[in-house]
Amino acid sequence: MFKKLVFLGIIFISVISCAQQEARKAVNIRSGTFLKESVERNKALIAKEEANIQEYIKRDTLNTYIASNNGFWYSYTKKNTEETYLPKKGDTLTYEFNISKMTNGNVIYKKEELGTQQYVVEKQQIIPGLRFGLQLMKKGETVTFLFPSHIAYGYHGDNKRIGTNIPIQSTITLLDIKKDNKNLETEN
Repeated sequence: MFKKLVFLGIIFISVISCAQQEARKAVNIRSGTFLKESVERNKALIAKEEANIQEYIKRDTLNTYIASNNGFWYSYTKKNTEETYLPKKGDTLTYEFNISKMTNGNVIYKKEELGTQQYVVEKQQIIPGLRFGLQLMKKGETVTFLFPSHIAYGYHGDNKRIGTNIPIQSTITLLDIKKDNKNLETEN
């Protein structure tokens, strides 16, 4: 009798263990709330930075700022009315610049520290604010830019002196424009 019970128990366990297992339901269901919350946080951050920039512009009665189509503001320190050429894709720009905290004016990088820079338009990586700003300048001009963090060094900063979500002020002097050969051909 005992042998029959053990034998039936083994058969019963075998049958149960071979049965089709039901898939487990997902433990957590993604609803997209994290992404939505992140978008809302970024919108609030941008709105706050833009309000701070507008307040800065209002206090700076010595300069007239122009709003760009790319989300930053700029003011001419030295304007070149004789030159008409604006940088185009492939041109090599030589420039000097500094970087300050917009909120308090403290210098983060002096132009002497950064040295003379070169940038090949739309063929090299630089922060979006500089990329867009340089393309608005003519040779010999000096312009002060107010860049919100999302077109400056963003959430990451520069891993050195510029921290997370820091709007910056940068004064740039465009020293030279070396026209790309393709741009020379279209002028002639």
